[in-house]
Amino acid sequence: MQEKLLSDLVEKLAGENSGLIVGILFNKKNVNEFLIAKRMELTINQVRNILYKLSNFGLVSFIRKKDNRKGWYIYYWTLNTEKSLAMIEKSLKDKIDSLEKSLNSRETERFFICKSCGIEVTEEKALEMGFSCEECAEIYELAENTKNIKDLKSKKTKIKNELETIKTELDKVREKLRKKKERANKKEEKELEKEKARKKEERKKARAKTAKKKPTKKVAKKAKKKVAKKKKVVKKPVKKKVTKKVKKKK
Repeated sequence: MQEKLLSDLVEKLAGENSGLIVGILFNKKNVNEFLIAKRMELTINQVRNILYKLSNFGLVSFIRKKDNRKGWYIYYWTLNTEKSLAMIEKSLKDKIDSLEKSLNSRETERFFICKSCGIEVTEEKALEMGFSCEECAEIYELAENTKNIKDLKSKKTKIKNELETIKTELDKVREKLRKKKERANKKEEKELEKEKARKKEERKKARAKTAKKKPTKKVAKKAKKKVAKKKKVVKKPVKKKVTKKVKKKK
């Protein structure tokens, strides 16, 4: 369903047979432009013209990579499904608004027609022209609005149904993108958690390494006491002077 809707849109924007490009890009990412040209049986310039038109509406995006062997840049294209469907949605809403205005005008105003020329004008215009056709001078007749009103209502109903289909498809795409984003966020969160845990472990190892190099306060205190003891001057015992007693001669 989505592919058919997008193909119709591309043909309106980029010309006849350009819708084939949707089948090549749909649900794919970064498709080589030379592959697109081959599949569409067009020249690379013809394909680029289609893609550039779509790019102007923001319906496709590209990345480019340099071919190291040939030396030139190759473009890789991706279809923006969400934006394309949103564009169709807006276009249908605008059509419904326009039909509602026409319907309101038909139901509240009178119109006049020249049956010879088939020209229809508003009552104001007919009055301005003196109820005489400016092309053939025939007298205007009051137009029957019943068929026009019925046709407008039928068109409005048809477009409303198309709009509901687009909304359903757009909701599917947006839900898919939401889930994809959610998965990406969860993955990113896990990576951040891993990075935090890694840094925490590194800090823990660094602290442990530093702790091995630096003695604890208790050990440091004991070491200081030991050094202080060694530095104390040991007092040598004082030797007593031995006095020799001289014997008196008799």
